[in-house]
Amino acid sequence: MIVSHFLKWIDTARVSERAAAASALARAYINSDLPFEDRCAAEAALTLLLDDVSAKVRQSLAEALSMSHHAPPQVIAALASDQPEVAALVLARSPLLTDADLIDRVACGQKATQKLIANRPVVSMSLAAAIAEIGEPEACATLVANSGADIATLSFRRMAERHGHLPLVREALIADARLPADCRHMLLVKLGETLKGSPLVLALMGPARADRVMRDACVKASVTLIEGTRAEEHAALIEHLRLRGDLTASFIIRTIAHGKVDFFGSALVALTQQSEQRVRALLAGGHDVALQALFRNAGLAAATHGIILRALKIWREVANGKRIAGVQEVSWLMLKELGGQSAEGDLAGLVKSIHLDALRENARGHALAIAAA
Repeated sequence: MIVSHFLKWIDTARVSERAAAASALARAYINSDLPFEDRCAAEAALTLLLDDVSAKVRQSLAEALSMSHHAPPQVIAALASDQPEVAALVLARSPLLTDADLIDRVACGQKATQKLIANRPVVSMSLAAAIAEIGEPEACATLVANSGADIATLSFRRMAERHGHLPLVREALIADARLPADCRHMLLVKLGETLKGSPLVLALMGPARADRVMRDACVKASVTLIEGTRAEEHAALIEHLRLRGDLTASFIIRTIAHGKVDFFGSALVALTQQSEQRVRALLAGGHDVALQALFRNAGLAAATHGIILRALKIWREVANGKRIAGVQEVSWLMLKELGGQSAEGDLAGLVKSIHLDALRENARGHALAIAAA
């Protein structure tokens, strides 16, 4: 009876009155224990209100029903397809929208809709995968910033591949502790490529020098990246480097010079296909002959074996508490293995550059410590 009077009344009521009444009816439907006939009548009335010419009335419905598990599904579906200010509430909050519903709406490609869905309180792994695969940059950045989103490693990788050149997405990804190490390296490379192509950098350096400087900077940053990489991620990062052609002898030499022995071991496991247990045992206490055989199996040139062995022995002593040393001392002893400062050639040049970088970094740290005292 009450619903019957309501339906007759809305034909002559003002917009503000209809909006208030729609909200009241919706809240009564989801919160009250109505008799079956009254509940059916109320649901029919709510469905009819979807045809109201005023968006304010439909928005009142959306506000009242958007967070309820008991809202009429046909009403929620219609509101989710309404104009943006009405649909936003339902898309962002309604628990009645399934992953299939939400993925379909993500596929429509509307930027605002994608952002709303990416910012829902809970985003499943499949929905996150859809946003990562086809979402606009703004939606991807919103997804990464959403602590309620369950994002698979593959989805992180797709976002890095698709939008890693854009600062908005790149910064959001880098700030996320869940980002896999190989994706971090991918973003690092994309940043280097962006800088290398900058008109200012090209004007100051020229294409050839800009390419060389950025490549060297990426290699150094990649070594630093290893510090924050968990051991279980080493294999993925190494495979990523290998596929890009970045797992070079010079990169491996840098890693051992900087004391990244665990990563060096993971690289040898990948390159030699030998068991991790055997490689770890050799690095921890193997004799020179066995280690050189391992290095040959990994494709490392004979000329590099001596400096790698020298570095490895020093880091062993450091690990066993028999010595205190850092990159500066290790790189200097590696250089002595090649003949000292007078040594020439690409390998000597590489070790010299590592040593000079260590000297510069230590001097900078010393100066900052003095200034802070």
